[in-house]
Amino acid sequence: MDTRRLLILDDDPAVGQTIELIARASGFETRFTQDPAEFFQFVLQWSPHYLAIDLVMPQMDGVEVLAKLAEMQCQCKIIITSGVGHRILDAAGRSASERGLKIAGVLSKPFMPSTLRELLGEARNDANLGARSYSAANDQQAITATDLREALDTHRFFTVFQPKIQCNDRTLKGFEALLRWDHPERGLIPPDRFIPVAEKLGLIGELTERVFDLSFDWFAAHFAQADLRLSVNISARTVMNEAFVESIINRCQRLGLRPDQIICELTETSAMEDPVASLDSLTRLRMRGVHLSIDDLGTGFSSLLQLVRLPFSELKVDKSFVISAGHSSESRQVIKAIVGLGSSLGLITTAEGVEDADTLRFLQETGCNLAQGFYIARPMLGPDALAWARKYQGGTGRPVKP
Repeated sequence: MDTRRLLILDDDPAVGQTIELIARASGFETRFTQDPAEFFQFVLQWSPHYLAIDLVMPQMDGVEVLAKLAEMQCQCKIIITSGVGHRILDAAGRSASERGLKIAGVLSKPFMPSTLRELLGEARNDANLGARSYSAANDQQAITATDLREALDTHRFFTVFQPKIQCNDRTLKGFEALLRWDHPERGLIPPDRFIPVAEKLGLIGELTERVFDLSFDWFAAHFAQADLRLSVNISARTVMNEAFVESIINRCQRLGLRPDQIICELTETSAMEDPVASLDSLTRLRMRGVHLSIDDLGTGFSSLLQLVRLPFSELKVDKSFVISAGHSSESRQVIKAIVGLGSSLGLITTAEGVEDADTLRFLQETGCNLAQGFYIARPMLGPDALAWARKYQGGTGRPVKP
């Protein structure tokens, strides 16, 4: 695997050099600049995988830099650094995320070397997926119908699985299936790059079927008799397909899965595209036993009245709140509000993005039911996820027996 590259933009040479030293010790190739113009040249020509960007700089502040990166459709993972307050850092991170940028995390100065290493740790996981890393610098061209068609025909899509555990006793409760695309020239293309294109081009139905083929087959082969559930992400446009409900039920019957072992996840924004049109299909799914989860709750601006009218059985707290819970009182209040809402409606609440023991402990104290995140386990290929499950003991002291 190629050496990971980190590009640093900071007006303080001491800070920039410190980040370089820590990153190099973690196996990164690094470059540091104080000049925004040189920084953008490096982004385009050097193809970094990670960017560390200071918010407060004299020539061009970090918010302006992030806005320009969004215009460039940059897909590098971004670490936002600054000595400003946590609320400003969190706001900058949310703004960048809403622009489509990938925020690995925020780094408040002064910082501990271990904190930076944790944020950079995600890059090392790329090697475990057996696919080359993606960067915007070598993928400025648009994804076409031909690209997607060829990827489907040549089986370039694959799934990884991230465990979900119960907060109170740490027992394994299931997995979320996540789709990945290993392009022969562009490397690992993230879902938020190709899913909207697939929806626009009318290929989302076929892509969803491929996810079901890969994830259901793996889950049924190893966990059909276990008290575990498989979560799969679905598009609002897929829900509108009249054959969608029967497709899931027939697949479960053929593979020996109970419908209540399946959780279909929709994002808050997609669920609210046309809640009236979604209601029939979602109701039919719930009548047949399939569970429904509303993903990324708290990131949209939907009417809660409309949301509670849809037959969801699970609420998922968006990872942006969970990741920042350790230093943001606002994020903790949002999490408490969502968990309280779920409890009052009789719904399961799941938090994604758990990256440390303190956050998991906070979620347990708050009453959150389930959790997933890098602290528990990263997304893994099927064989690795199976091996992990067989060894995992959780709070029961007993290994899972799939």
